Amino acid sequence: MTGLISRTLNRLSSEQQEVSELQDEAAKAGCTLIASQPERCYATIHGVVRSVTLRPTGGVQALEVQLYDGSDAVTLVWLGRRTITGIRPGRKLTAEGRIGRRGPERIIYNPRYELEA
Repeated sequence: MTGLISRTLNRLSSEQQEVSELQDEAAKAGCTLIASQPERCYATIHGVVRSVTLRPTGGVQALEVQLYDGSDAVTLVWLGRRTITGIRPGRKLTAEGRIGRRGPERIIYNPRYELEA
């Protein structure tokens, strides 16, 4: 039983450290955390790509990327794109655009982006 508790505490500790590091990296990049951005504002955000999905949106192919900065996630959507070289899960990037909503999720359509080297 103590082994299970120890592993759980270690996992929680490492997750908290990862969240803290992501938030620090966003601040160093000069970006505001996603969670603190109001809707309809133009924002510059920095985080790590959690997932990349290709799906039709309104009859048009769209590349959707979930970006997480330690505070919240936003979905970046590029309409008419099937791929973007260099964008893959685990990659860090900075994106800018107007934050909106699609149902419960926060979203930015056709953001400008810069991949972290």
